[in-house]
Amino acid sequence: MSDPKILFQAIALRKCVHANYNKGDVRIAPHIMYTKHDEIYVDGVTIERDGRPPRERKLGSFKLTGLKELAIDPTDFEPEPEFDPANERYSGVTLFAVEA
Repeated sequence: MSDPKILFQAIALRKCVHANYNKGDVRIAPHIMYTKHDEIYVDGVTIERDGRPPRERKLGSFKLTGLKELAIDPTDFEPEPEFDPANERYSGVTLFAVEA
């Protein structure tokens, strides 16, 4: 399993992370870590997938166990305007979130 400490650090510093996810290379701007069904998830914006920007920039969910070779990327990010850490889906399950 990937080390959640890397994500805590990336969220705190507003740094992107690089990982292998679903057999592809991704760079993600992680916004929040939370639990769901006793698993750790991270919601973030995919900045690149296999070296290319995605067709649509949006907040997606990633299961921590699926993020392989997780590492902090030097790229900074600003939180997405539509991201709301007070959203009901995160109520009582948030581990750590980016500050707006």
